[in-house]
Amino acid sequence: MSDKKPFVLRIDPEKLKALEKWAADEFRSTNGQIEYILDQALKKSGRWKSKTDNNNTDKNEQTS
Repeated sequence: MSDKKPFVLRIDPEKLKALEKWAADEFRSTNGQIEYILDQALKKSGRWKSKTDNNNTDKNEQTS
């Protein structure tokens, strides 16, 4: 069972069309592309660390 929460998104039709093309160009679903973009933006802003980043930090702290 997925631990992802459904979410309704209202988006301008032209933006959706561009997003769908972008997703297809990168062999992703539209939903996958949105998640990828959000993930990158959150990491860049310092608001999110992936689980693998957290695991690497924990390992580095243990060896220090």
